[in-house]
Amino acid sequence: MYIHPIATRIVKAHDDLLQVITEAIEQDMVLQGKLPEKSILAITSKIISYSQGRLVKKTHSEAQGFTREQARAEKHALVAKEAELFLDPHSSKYDLMLTITNQTLAVNAGIDESNAHSDGEECFVLWPEHLQETINQLWERLRAHYQIQHLGLIVTDSRSFPLRWGVVGTTIGHCGFRALNNHIGQKDIFGREIHMVQVNAAEAIGVAATFEMGEVGETTPLAVVTDAPKVVFTKAVPSAEELAAASISIADDAYAPLLTAVAWQKGGKNHDA
Repeated sequence: MYIHPIATRIVKAHDDLLQVITEAIEQDMVLQGKLPEKSILAITSKIISYSQGRLVKKTHSEAQGFTREQARAEKHALVAKEAELFLDPHSSKYDLMLTITNQTLAVNAGIDESNAHSDGEECFVLWPEHLQETINQLWERLRAHYQIQHLGLIVTDSRSFPLRWGVVGTTIGHCGFRALNNHIGQKDIFGREIHMVQVNAAEAIGVAATFEMGEVGETTPLAVVTDAPKVVFTKAVPSAEELAAASISIADDAYAPLLTAVAWQKGGKNHDA
């Protein structure tokens, strides 16, 4: 598998995402204006958020003379609004809020403060809205623009793992290929039948692509992945059944004893609220 990070110009609020991508591919010395057949384009969620204008200017930052507690309270209120479920920030020694949003267990509902400015002011960057619909449309437009049949798209972000320091990439949306490679019913090298193993291809590629794109000031929010083994491309957007199969309910999760033992509160994005 080969991963080629792509530099872009600084993306601003409400920029046309397709234009940002095609300009970057046109100027890239390796790609020279072409997106290869059977490649996967990784896109950071942040530039999608910028293109959607998902920026909230800070009104109670310490730079504006407010206390640290007031600044934290502003962010916590925003997290509660953007989350489906959240835990009280005081349950964390780091004053962070564990949340569940878009079938993802995340810190602070994915809200980011790094590389977050608009008109010279500090902002919070929220996760994209209507993500699957957005990437489905982008997938169609990119295939038409580059006149290719097989193209994968993934939207990446960062996440941490329990009991490990450091962040890695994660995939929060995909299109154009099967997210899961199902090995149930196959046999291992000793002939034992596999009963549970499904490989999350979308997640694995997202981890590798994010590592190449970087996490700080690299200005490479795109990457093209080629020669990815065991990727099954499709010529249609993911069906509702496929998307549902890639998720798991809290009750059925292997970590259910932990996830159900805490006092989740309903956030502003909770569909049952």
